[in-house]
Amino acid sequence: MNTDITNKERFLRLADVKARTGLSRSTIYLNISNGIFPRPVSLGARSVGWLESEINAWMTARIHESRPADFNG
Repeated sequence: MNTDITNKERFLRLADVKARTGLSRSTIYLNISNGIFPRPVSLGARSVGWLESEINAWMTARIHESRPADFNG
């Protein structure tokens, strides 16, 4: 296992993802099924989490899409 990655990465549970993104549970899962939101990682038989870096990248991409002039100039 690459400990360098695990020291920098963390899993976010659904409540954290909802709080960070402002999206509802149903919207998150709809966007996952449409391929426009990061997929969760299985943490156990009945537990999933999202990689914090993937959620941050998704949020950054949304900002760039909504404000292209702010980031291209």
